[in-house]
Amino acid sequence: MSRDEIKIGVYVCHCGINIEATVDTARVAEFASHLPGVVVARDYKYMCSDPGQELIREDMRELGVNRVVVASCSPRMHEPTYRAVLAETGGNEYCFEMANIREQCSWVHKNREEGTKKAMDLVEGAVARAYLLEPLEPREVDVIPACLVIGGGVSGIYAALGVAEKGFKTYLVEKTPSIGGHMAQLDKTFPTLDCSACILTPKMVDAARHPNIELMTYSEVMDVSGYVGNFNVTIRKKPRYIDIDLCTGCGLCGEACILSGKIPNEFDMKKGKRGAAYVPFPQAVPLKYTIDPENCIFLKKGKCGKSPACQEACPRDAIDFTQREEIVEIEVGSIIIATGYDLFDPSTEPQYGYGLPNVITGLEFERLINASGPTGGKVLLENGEYPKKVVLIQCVGSREIGGRSYCSRFCCMYTAKHAHLIEEKIEGAEVTVLYTDVRAFGKGFEEFYNRVKSEGINYIWRDLYASIEVTQNGDGLKVKAEGVGPIELDADMVVLATAAVPSRDAKEIGSVLKIPESPDGFFMESHPKLKPIDTASDGIFLAGCCQSPKDIPDSVAQACGAASRAAISLFRGKVPIEVISSQINEEICSGCRMCEEICAYGALSFDEEKGLMTVNEVLCKGCGSCASTCPSGAITMKHYKDAQIFAQIEAVV
Repeated sequence: MSRDEIKIGVYVCHCGINIEATVDTARVAEFASHLPGVVVARDYKYMCSDPGQELIREDMRELGVNRVVVASCSPRMHEPTYRAVLAETGGNEYCFEMANIREQCSWVHKNREEGTKKAMDLVEGAVARAYLLEPLEPREVDVIPACLVIGGGVSGIYAALGVAEKGFKTYLVEKTPSIGGHMAQLDKTFPTLDCSACILTPKMVDAARHPNIELMTYSEVMDVSGYVGNFNVTIRKKPRYIDIDLCTGCGLCGEACILSGKIPNEFDMKKGKRGAAYVPFPQAVPLKYTIDPENCIFLKKGKCGKSPACQEACPRDAIDFTQREEIVEIEVGSIIIATGYDLFDPSTEPQYGYGLPNVITGLEFERLINASGPTGGKVLLENGEYPKKVVLIQCVGSREIGGRSYCSRFCCMYTAKHAHLIEEKIEGAEVTVLYTDVRAFGKGFEEFYNRVKSEGINYIWRDLYASIEVTQNGDGLKVKAEGVGPIELDADMVVLATAAVPSRDAKEIGSVLKIPESPDGFFMESHPKLKPIDTASDGIFLAGCCQSPKDIPDSVAQACGAASRAAISLFRGKVPIEVISSQINEEICSGCRMCEEICAYGALSFDEEKGLMTVNEVLCKGCGSCASTCPSGAITMKHYKDAQIFAQIEAVV
């Protein structure tokens, strides 16, 4: 297209009073009407509204406008809106430029005259760039109709079922021998006090039985390559040393194991014991035994008595010590991360007394009070007696200055639940909660909190940023803290509401999937308001506590949302890819490979035969890092060519 054929339309938005209050939009539009290439310039109250969009359509049809500049808010907000207008009206969506005169102008100025002048400069720069924009054609790639869900907690289970029920093959990968996650460890759920296992187990069974779900427990994702719609995933399946096709979960091997009842059970937070042949808990899915290689005498020493007792006890010959690690490769079109959370280790902050007898965490308390737990649901002290005075301490590891400053969200409510359960199960128990703030934000939460207080639970405010100390006091414990005044409490048991922290595997998974972390270590969403489920990597979505601490209802809701987002491309069969990508001029490229090191998306690779760099335009996100790094100037960015950028800068300054 020749320069004479370029016709630019400029549209200045009032954004109500957001812009109009400090920018004279009519003057800006009048100024723009005299810029080179501009055939029409208008101002309107809300350009993003239907009438505002229609103004652009009419000018494209009647005046032949083929380049559009909208001066309004951030491109993050409405650039897709205006691009769609161009595409619908027969134009090219990449012949659009946005001047941000709200966040970058009206919102940071009080002087209307100065704000108006700055808006004019920004619009002039946008017009200069728009004059040099080139049409780009949208592209799509085919999608493999399958989904990978990483993590088998309640979020992963719901996400997998959500995708599978839409008719797509789903791989549910869980690193432990059973799905269920932390929710399977709980006794009751707040605020309804439903039995946690009773509401979770049916969903676990549904996931295992669903014809579209391939359950891969005791497995880990090792590597992910490819791009949206076409991911290649490498999975390591650890050996169970038991043939799961033959195992019926009868438990005879676990009973026969000479270490039965001697190994601390991780599922019971090491408050119970298991053998080297074990299932994590009675409702495990799949209900298949696993032999722990770190503790099995036969696997460690090659000998276990005359012969392994578990092998002799198994009536189906399911014990197989010859099993080895298996590497499986799968192809999927989308990925959902549901790797959950871990709990803060309170032993790193000794003032809370963790490690002293009868100082336990909230999750350890859950295992003690659970009927299927190591004590059959009895909350007992180490001497076998019931505690008469229990102190529950909130915000252990959360909301710290210079540390984990975030709130873990569900601690206030599970502490209230613990207080209720103690009051219910231990007659005459005196229960005190040391709290900072009570954040009862969810449906039914405030009502539950008030119910607990009415049961005689003593809530005492403590200053989170003042000293606290839990010490041994004879056969009991002493808790000292600061609140309205000094606090000093005697206790038989102290329960710590520990912070939710990122999963210990989060960094490794994030590195494999190229997902950034927020400062708190949880995975970062694409946008906290507009794209809370998406990630920076197209086709990869977040569900549950891997993104931030949240309770069960919110985790389930996000999992269902992630399943819907992941299934969109699977339904379409094709997915649009980023058109704005890097280009390499082979005549200039020296093959120095500096760009390869800087690319965060793995889009650049070295062609050994040519001795030059090549770009995978599907993987490229158009960030421009490579172009700014290339010492020879061999890399240019589509839609952000040097001439376009320089023209914009020269017009502004």
